[in-house]
Amino acid sequence: MAKTGTTTKKAARAKTTAAKKPAAPKRTEVFVSEEDCYLFGQGTHYDIYKKLGAHPSVENGQEGYFFGVWAPNAGQIHVIGEFNGWNEEQNPMTKAGEVGIWTAFIPGVHEGQLYKFLITTPEGEKIYKADPYANWAELRPGTASRTTDLSGYTWHDAKWMTDRPKKDPNREPMAIYECHVGSWMKHPDGTPDGFYTYREFADRLVQYLKEMKFTHVELMGILEHPFDGSWGYQVTGYYAPTSRYGTPKDFMYLVDTLHKAHIGVILDWVPAHFCPDAHGLARFDGQCIYEDPDPRRGEHPDWGTKIFNLGKPEVKNFLIANVLYWIRDYHVDGIRVDAVASMLYLDYGKKEGQWLPNKYGGNKNLDAIEFFKHLNSVVRGSYPGFVTIAEESTAWPKVTSPIGSPDGLGFSFKWNMGWMHDFCEYMKLDPVMRKGSHYNMTFAMSYNSAENYILPLSHDEVVHLKCSMLNKMPGYEVDKFANLRLGYTFMMGHAGKKLLFMGQEFAQEREWSEARELDWYLLQQPLHEGMKKYFAQLLKIYNKYPCMHEIDNDWAGFEWINADDKERSIYSFFRKCPDDKRRVMFILNMTPVEYPEYRLGVPELKTYRVILNSTDPEYGGAGSNVPKSLKAIKGDCDFKPQYITFDMPAYGGLVLEF
Repeated sequence: MAKTGTTTKKAARAKTTAAKKPAAPKRTEVFVSEEDCYLFGQGTHYDIYKKLGAHPSVENGQEGYFFGVWAPNAGQIHVIGEFNGWNEEQNPMTKAGEVGIWTAFIPGVHEGQLYKFLITTPEGEKIYKADPYANWAELRPGTASRTTDLSGYTWHDAKWMTDRPKKDPNREPMAIYECHVGSWMKHPDGTPDGFYTYREFADRLVQYLKEMKFTHVELMGILEHPFDGSWGYQVTGYYAPTSRYGTPKDFMYLVDTLHKAHIGVILDWVPAHFCPDAHGLARFDGQCIYEDPDPRRGEHPDWGTKIFNLGKPEVKNFLIANVLYWIRDYHVDGIRVDAVASMLYLDYGKKEGQWLPNKYGGNKNLDAIEFFKHLNSVVRGSYPGFVTIAEESTAWPKVTSPIGSPDGLGFSFKWNMGWMHDFCEYMKLDPVMRKGSHYNMTFAMSYNSAENYILPLSHDEVVHLKCSMLNKMPGYEVDKFANLRLGYTFMMGHAGKKLLFMGQEFAQEREWSEARELDWYLLQQPLHEGMKKYFAQLLKIYNKYPCMHEIDNDWAGFEWINADDKERSIYSFFRKCPDDKRRVMFILNMTPVEYPEYRLGVPELKTYRVILNSTDPEYGGAGSNVPKSLKAIKGDCDFKPQYITFDMPAYGGLVLEF
């Protein structure tokens, strides 16, 4: 067991970047009441994180810290830490009720000290555990928790927080930049990790996101985790922003800075499983209290992880209160819920004999269904404007149905994994083969109204030999860039909110690795700089025109002009909304063949203005002679009584306003 802290240059740098500490607030006593125990046992104590964990407190005029932990099967528990020399007998805890909460007040404990819970089982086994509700943790490879005080940070995002509940996320633009803090950009200080602190990262990231016109950032790996290579998807500290990048208040600064720049913050959240590390939640008090004791329900054989027992009220309470904690204490705007399908299906990733059916004999996880309904009703019902996003990879129905609907889960959005798969498979094809898969690109619109979708090109698509987005594309170098510009144009025009993983906006060539920064040096090359400029222009158009984002889940917001031109592999459609006269049309030629005097039926007899051309040399294109404005001519074409005509460029993507 690691009992001592790990002193590093990184930790020292984090301290130097911290804001000047304000005057300490007057302390009040923290305690666990009978009502606290009752509500926790019912799974409805949504403030339980204020009682469990370690909190500044005062008793009999003495300041110190109050400690609380849930361990119903423990014989005895002691708090051990730097404040008592890791003495295993000095600070015993007292059981506060039948639900199994243990408490202790220790005077003289101050902020920043390491501690653990020493749990002694009735059989005499000693187990050393980090605090499940800790707000700060020791820097890995250390495994202790660290006392902290979350009070005293001065927020500057009042306008953002006031405006958020007034907005309907479905009608707002949402262009999400998925980002891993530790590998976005490395610090030039020469430390082995090269991590920027949350504060340093905030200043650099905000400048970049404002330049690119992203509306949100989705942060990977913020919840504390022991192994960098898990990318944050095997969590030990659900209530602690990882200490890799600084303190909890440093993370508050990051969120605050993003909000001041009008950028929303979404956290990756992982309730599907947790890592089995000895200091974590697994077999916490000598028995399985967070996971099901039967491995057929309590373990993921492929992932080597533990599965939360969502049939237990205390476990559901731990997770639901966790989301509320991130909303209240850190002002986050949404969660992206990882691996939802693995929670909904009892047989997910399991072979015969590795899973147990539900009470009706089926493979649906009834506890998970109830959990998601409970989570979304409490969180979204209490905080309008907050979004919950499901990474759900199957055809499970009504994932994003309204809160409280009988068969719905109540999420705000669902990742459209079907669209992602069809899109990537199509774009990888040699252009001569694309006509055979033409309807890969139109299929998603046939079910688009079933859910509120986000179109994701996430980190999962650019790792494990899947290639970066650029290197998925066919052809020589210039062809790859031309194809990628086309692909991004299709994505931005298609119905649904957008998500792109970091680095893909400037055509990162290598697959992503958490161990190194993005290849920023590529921006010295014209094609990469052109791609970055082009994607920024797409985002500018997406944000500017209401028709691009106001109606994403209904045919009232999207109309095909010609979805069937498979022989030429050309797609044409336009976006619309009833309250805005400005509509945006997309024409995409997915082959390297030019089509002189190309005719396209159009909705109205008027002039159409080209606002973006993927072949422009400014963006790395070969150039074309498409005029800046195209006047419609009377005549039947594509079931329309008027048309426009122009020379359709090879690998050309045109965006027109009308």
